[in-house]
Amino acid sequence: MLPPENRFLSPHTGWTRAHWEAVADHLLGSVNRHWSPRCARIDLPGEPSRYGPASDGLEGFARTFLLAGFRVAGGGDPALLERYAWGLAAGTDPHSPEAWPRPDELGQAKVEAASIALVLQLTRPWLWDHLDDGVRERVVDWLGTVVGQPYPPINWVWFRIVVESFLREAGGPWSAEDIEHDLALHASFRREGGWLSDGEERAYDHYAGWALHLYPLLWTHLFDIPDSLCPQEVRQTWSDDLARYLQDAVALLGADGSPLMQGRSLTYRFAAAAPFWVAAMTGVPGPEHGLAAARGIRCLRHFVDHGALEPDGLLQLGWHGGWPAIRQAYSGPGSPYWAAKGMLGLALPADHPVWTDAELPLPVETKDFTRVIAAPGWLVSARRADGIVTTVNHGTDHALPGDRRADSPLYAKLGYSTATMPCSTDNSVVLLDPEGAASHRAGFRTLFVEELPGGVVAGASQGPVRWVDTGADDSPDHGSGRAGETVEGPPVLVVSVVRSGVEIRIVRVDGQTDARLRLSGWPIAADTRPQAETAARPEVVVTGARLRSSACSLRGFDQAGVETESGSSPLGKYVAVPWLATAGPVRRGDLFAAAVRLDRDCGAMTNPLLTGHGDEIVLRWSDGLDTRITLPSP
Repeated sequence: MLPPENRFLSPHTGWTRAHWEAVADHLLGSVNRHWSPRCARIDLPGEPSRYGPASDGLEGFARTFLLAGFRVAGGGDPALLERYAWGLAAGTDPHSPEAWPRPDELGQAKVEAASIALVLQLTRPWLWDHLDDGVRERVVDWLGTVVGQPYPPINWVWFRIVVESFLREAGGPWSAEDIEHDLALHASFRREGGWLSDGEERAYDHYAGWALHLYPLLWTHLFDIPDSLCPQEVRQTWSDDLARYLQDAVALLGADGSPLMQGRSLTYRFAAAAPFWVAAMTGVPGPEHGLAAARGIRCLRHFVDHGALEPDGLLQLGWHGGWPAIRQAYSGPGSPYWAAKGMLGLALPADHPVWTDAELPLPVETKDFTRVIAAPGWLVSARRADGIVTTVNHGTDHALPGDRRADSPLYAKLGYSTATMPCSTDNSVVLLDPEGAASHRAGFRTLFVEELPGGVVAGASQGPVRWVDTGADDSPDHGSGRAGETVEGPPVLVVSVVRSGVEIRIVRVDGQTDARLRLSGWPIAADTRPQAETAARPEVVVTGARLRSSACSLRGFDQAGVETESGSSPLGKYVAVPWLATAGPVRRGDLFAAAVRLDRDCGAMTNPLLTGHGDEIVLRWSDGLDTRITLPSP
């Protein structure tokens, strides 16, 4: 399938444009056997979404249409669009047995309408301009049902903006009021450092890049947008925001090209490359590393090398290979093909510098570093020796301060990385009630995230925990935590101090409780059961799949162990999580501390010496550096 590597032009991946074209053509060719008779649907195998097969078939059509459109716009064979032209004719015909559900009838059709409109605009000379007048009229009628319709106040606002902008240029119905309303909502999502939240909640994830940065820049690049709708200063703000965001986004990539395994819709996989491509397409200055040749961020090769393409060439719901448990309620067999956004660069000509310039190394390949990303409240740490990037989380939970729901595993954990997938028990600080049920922390307050001398970053969050019985909540899974009958717990303070890949996690319970305290570290997934070693201090070290996860008590914990699961990760059959705990209930004001780390078994582990008096904590690192932390008041 792939041409020979070119290590002169691409010293890190060996991949050139020819490799990207080969993967795109393989993806498109592999769905050919799944076209419906009139080509309005691509009916892929797999469990249907909650919206049903008709919606799923439209999704398969629209999302592969993205990839075909990018391929043709960048010089590919226009014949790739022939079946899509037939499908447009059948899908928009209300009398056809393959008629699509309309956007005013089914919410998911609003999403797919945006992909269709975007590609029709991108490929206008090869497709739209050659359609019969009757087909064009029906497409306009079908798309036109979005006008005036309600849209969720999240990234979906861009689906209506894109569709109505296409309708405006095609002579169809559109609403300036709709677009102005949606642009105002988008403006409300803007946060510090070029980040955007997917709605009003602290919902920071890959949607910031593959949706909330992607669509605005493509919109102003592909459509004739008057200044009355989008003034020049707004366009410049968006470009500046993307440039700042990319500085963080490239720092969050592992040396192997893996994106951060955090947030919903992870089945979109290499769509994480999309913001780099849109920057190259629209002339937004990129970060020092990676963007000189955006292909060098390696996301696509990472997933191809790790089996994301099934033997039949399809993308299934999963991460590397198929793993159905990754699905959300809206996920269907065609959903993974939003990964096509990560191949947007194919719409650029072959002589664009992004294809002809030599690859550059990623930040994690050049040096060890720490970084604070203020908007999501992340403390980032990367080590060149193992190529892993970790984030310690004190600001993201897909909730608002004071929320009383259960934790969302994809958002509210204390840590996420490019080498581990969150499971049920990892990276948490919980109180265990007398029956052993664990508390939840969503709705916490972020107290601070900051850089300190010596490459140290620190953060803290605080809030009352609770126990939530979610058994009666059967609402669709869209990434948020679940609701239920709640038992209130005491406030808990968690402080993290991170240096050289080591997190010193400090905990204080600021209320009365009869619960024990448990702290857990990073999950190790492997196809053979990970190995665990415990020491008397207490300390536990778990190894497997060339990874090492450890939790070592520095103060207060008197138990250590490993929680082992099976079938809960796409990265391996077994998952093992180290933990520390107290033998009995904790007392108000008592201080606990542990060293938590994840690495590739890169030599001996040295933890700092912790001393403290009252609320003043001093960490003395092995090189003599002292880090002083004043704990916030209860």
